Amino acid sequence: MMDDLELDTLLARAREETPADAGAAERFLAGHRAERAAEGGAALTPVPARSRAVWWPALFAGAAVLTGALLLRPPDALPASAAYDAYQGALGEGW
Repeated sequence: MMDDLELDTLLARAREETPADAGAAERFLAGHRAERAAEGGAALTPVPARSRAVWWPALFAGAAVLTGALLLRPPDALPASAAYDAYQGALGEGW
């Protein structure tokens, strides 16, 4: 098992860029740029930002408020006649 010092050393070496990493990045970018040029687009055309839907946060907030209002309110008190009906049902008519 590795201790903290060995793990830190391993992760530090993994973060260091090597010449092989730079070469792989260059090969990938060259291929990607060639692909883009073959498609007829410019090499570095910015992609337009997608418009985001702004209605769903309001929907979630409304649902949370409604849930809180329905679940967190105290239950209605039972009327006195409900307790009387329960005793009468359990003990009989002349208790």
